[in-house]
Amino acid sequence: MALSNSPRPVAISMGDPAGIGPEIVVRAMLERPEIRSSCVVYGHDGVFDRACGVLGVRFADLFEADDHEGRCVPSTTGRVQLVSLRQSGAASLPVWGQVSAAAGHMAAQAIKAAAAACLHGHARALVTAPIHKEALAAAGEPFPGHTEMLQHLAALHAGIGIESVPVRMMLSCPGLRTVLMSIHVSLQEALAAITAENLRQTILLTQAHFSRQGVPGLRVAVAGVNPHAGEGGLFGRQELDVLGPVVASLQAEGVNVSGPHAPDTVFMRARQGEFDLVIAMYHDQGLIPVKLMGLEHGVNTTIGLPFLRTSPDHGTAFDLAGTGSASCESLLAALEQAMGQC
Repeated sequence: MALSNSPRPVAISMGDPAGIGPEIVVRAMLERPEIRSSCVVYGHDGVFDRACGVLGVRFADLFEADDHEGRCVPSTTGRVQLVSLRQSGAASLPVWGQVSAAAGHMAAQAIKAAAAACLHGHARALVTAPIHKEALAAAGEPFPGHTEMLQHLAALHAGIGIESVPVRMMLSCPGLRTVLMSIHVSLQEALAAITAENLRQTILLTQAHFSRQGVPGLRVAVAGVNPHAGEGGLFGRQELDVLGPVVASLQAEGVNVSGPHAPDTVFMRARQGEFDLVIAMYHDQGLIPVKLMGLEHGVNTTIGLPFLRTSPDHGTAFDLAGTGSASCESLLAALEQAMGQC
């Protein structure tokens, strides 16, 4: 795993305590002890004590706990610095594999504390372990997922409206990257979001993200929304009325973008090396090929935030929680991206 020379650590939020998040964080630190001094974990000591027990390690042997939320200083003892957030409400830990408001509250608390470390410049990137959207809603959080919560926190920190912090979700696995035009909305709402302004903003945000990472001239392919990219208007007009004109306009400005391409082949063509990245028109159009190709190594990156955020490309896996059998490969891939890019 490539490590940066930056003195600032990568912040890791624990995810839903009823899911596999805490376990895979523990497993990652056991499998890659060299990264412990580059990370600060945000969560609850009781949750991580339980996760350590599942994996047969003593909490005190792996973690150095500190309950000061403003602290973001990695340990120098060979252990992992844990910013231990105080649990409010019920004294008992959330039950593995069960949705609860308590679990949602604890997960949100960890995200907010870790994001604050990034927004104040104490951490250089954020890696988020999986959360459960129902638990988040049960806790009264008005966000359907990480992306929207982090967008809100960034706007609040800057004192600006949320529309001034446009963000997009990028999914990647070995051989394929895709950026989504819309995120956690119904398919009907996603189709309504296919506008010239939205597409243009998505492409330019993507280009800017990779330029900051030292990757200029990204070859971007725009996927069509209709079968066969509309077949000249026979199966829908979005390609003719919206997608094509935006692509032509950006090409005239020197942006390396093409399309709209038939959505049933564009991801295969990208995998074969013709394109560096595909702009997907809606959530599942982009996630299905990425998860099919490499869920165990998939990474979710939020582009448009004032800091880098990555996450494993899987959920809380309630059926595996507490068994000690969950893989940390996707989390390690997310950590590798975060540590290698900033």
